[in-house]
Amino acid sequence: MARRRAGGFLRDFQDFINRGNVVDLAIAVVIGGAFGKVIDSIVALVTGAILDPALRAANVESIRDWPAGEVIIALINFLVIAFVVFLIIKALERFKREEAAVAPDPVATQQQLADATNRLAAAIESRQL
Repeated sequence: MARRRAGGFLRDFQDFINRGNVVDLAIAVVIGGAFGKVIDSIVALVTGAILDPALRAANVESIRDWPAGEVIIALINFLVIAFVVFLIIKALERFKREEAAVAPDPVATQQQLADATNRLAAAIESRQL
């Protein structure tokens, strides 16, 4: 009995893992983690380069030395990541719209096929084939 339950549980778990959306989510998490590290490095580089003169004037070595420095850096990272995701989604939506505009109208295609079939039937009847 316990073996049957374990087999059913393992089968259910395997079915859950094999669903496309779970695998896609796992891949997204891994890529998102790597992307977050890249964005963190870029933000640190840019904020260091842009704010370096202001930081020197304030006698501060880095933004992290400010009382809310870690929060400010986290907010900048969030905004950059949110903006990049926004751009990707906008590009995908535009691609889908363009693809939908190019796709033929199925009703018109079916009507053209019906007309061609009727013309073929009329031609066959006129030749009495």
